[in-house]
Amino acid sequence: MIRAISYLQSSLRPLRSRSYTAQASSALREEVKLSVYRDDEYADVDWDKLGFGLTPADYMYEMKCSKDGEFREGELRPFGNIQLSPSSGVLNYGQGIYEGTKAYRKEDGKILLFRPEQNATRLKHGAERMLMPSPSVDQFIDAIKQTVLANKRWIPPPGKGSLYVRPLLIGSGPILGLGAAPEYTFLVYASPVRNYFKEGTAALNLYVEEEYVRAAPGGAGGVKSITNYAPVLKALTRAKDRGFSDVLYLDSIYKKYLEEASSCNIFIVKGKKISTPATKGTILKGITRKSVMEIATDQGYQVEERAVPVDELMEADEVFCTGTAVGVAPVGSVTYQSQRLQTSEICRKEFKTGNDSVCEELQKILVSIQTGFMEDKKGWVTEIH
Repeated sequence: MIRAISYLQSSLRPLRSRSYTAQASSALREEVKLSVYRDDEYADVDWDKLGFGLTPADYMYEMKCSKDGEFREGELRPFGNIQLSPSSGVLNYGQGIYEGTKAYRKEDGKILLFRPEQNATRLKHGAERMLMPSPSVDQFIDAIKQTVLANKRWIPPPGKGSLYVRPLLIGSGPILGLGAAPEYTFLVYASPVRNYFKEGTAALNLYVEEEYVRAAPGGAGGVKSITNYAPVLKALTRAKDRGFSDVLYLDSIYKKYLEEASSCNIFIVKGKKISTPATKGTILKGITRKSVMEIATDQGYQVEERAVPVDELMEADEVFCTGTAVGVAPVGSVTYQSQRLQTSEICRKEFKTGNDSVCEELQKILVSIQTGFMEDKKGWVTEIH
């Protein structure tokens, strides 16, 4: 057994550069089985310097959709490039959606997933909007579990981060005229990560964007389509060049109501009331958003989904963001130059953060559930082995 593991360790890296063939799949399955049993082994990573960049884990999962619209059994393969036709649906017409979830390592070494069925359901909803077939909920969760277990050594030690898991559904088949792709591929890959923002756990400073919008009614703003993200890059880059953490977008019609940030949902706090923009097709139904709303309600806060005027930022006690990648992140300030009011006045509002803040209270509870430090009374956590 020790000899087999030693061989696996020496041969694992070359696997990344080898062409993957059907003949290699049997040997690969045996290697994956061995890797799962290496409970005490960690990948060669400086966990204290881990950020939110791509550090590819060893294996990825791949499953293709047959011509009858059904996904068959997928399989693990070494992380690496995939082949696509230049005329594939995803490259030409942006037919692709994705998800994001995390795996956590407990102090006793057990591995936990957080609400993967919610990601599976949201992927199916997004696939319907983008006219794509999708894996079943069971297929989705099974793919996540296989990917996480095969990459177990890449899950950071407790308190050092998590394994970010990225399911991706793309139109991989070739097509020239505008239409749905004839073939689809479901992929899952993973990377160890820590803090999403460069500020780490420090408070964010947001800029209210009035020139560019993220989504419009009737569009695909409410699903995790890949087409939602490239259009925000210009506004996001401009804001970061000016020293801001992220952009806070307004509605596309009135330029008056809060929508969400580039990568996360937004909440405002006033006393015991917590408000967040309602999801009506232009805002992503975040899983962390949903979980935080439930936690806040349990803690006695009045939580409401509604249209939130941007002017209410100036009266808020706290502002925070939520998302799988960002967790629950405090906002220290928001800068707002109101073109809507036809004035060049720049307003900058600072908010309460840190000890005794609502954000910190909710963040601690959420993380405690995700990492197994608090009893999961809601059935949100799935232990895998």
